[in-house]
Amino acid sequence: MPYRSALVIGASGLVGLNLLNQILNDNDYDKVKAAVRKPLQIEHEKLEQLVINFDSISSYDDLFKADDIFCCLGTTIKKAGSQEAFIKVDYSYAFEAAKTGLVNGAEQFIIVSSAGADSDSSIFYKRVKGDTEDSISKLGYNSIKILRPSLLTGSRKEYRFSEKCMTILMSIFSFIFVGSLKKYRSIKAADVAGAMIKIAKKNEEGIKIFESDEIQRIADGNY
Repeated sequence: MPYRSALVIGASGLVGLNLLNQILNDNDYDKVKAAVRKPLQIEHEKLEQLVINFDSISSYDDLFKADDIFCCLGTTIKKAGSQEAFIKVDYSYAFEAAKTGLVNGAEQFIIVSSAGADSDSSIFYKRVKGDTEDSISKLGYNSIKILRPSLLTGSRKEYRFSEKCMTILMSIFSFIFVGSLKKYRSIKAADVAGAMIKIAKKNEEGIKIFESDEIQRIADGNY
């Protein structure tokens, strides 16, 4: 494939940082941008860091130029402080980034969502994720790819007690997650990042959703 350019949004998070490091070392991408709130402690000849105010994403439209946009934005209600703040990050920022990228010629939008995302869900978190998927899917991208990982594992900057407990429990009872339940197995953030890159390189037209077990298969080389 010819060289491509990438924009990583949410590059300081668990998946985003793994993705950024992997894509910087991928020879198929010659230009990589990272949209961040504050500079990352990463230097690379291919990397351009865009320090932006996420409340005004559309004002940076001249910077949002890339073939592939990878969106790894995400927070928790606890960290955000309120449901309204959570919606701002997980819905508004992601949707505005998608719109701004499309205006500037991006061909493909790849976003990390969540297992169980559903705009009709009675669970707030899953409903917002579903709303985000639905709104972005209505935009005119040539290719939209949605990844729905289950519980993410990896080294985070902040300690999440409940997440650590869930990881331990899922490890102990991993034998339960077979058949249709495989998509609920925990998955390494590094594997999600690797799958995102492989999916992007396919550059297949249309909208496609990847559940967690399929993400794992792709990360393992079965794609």
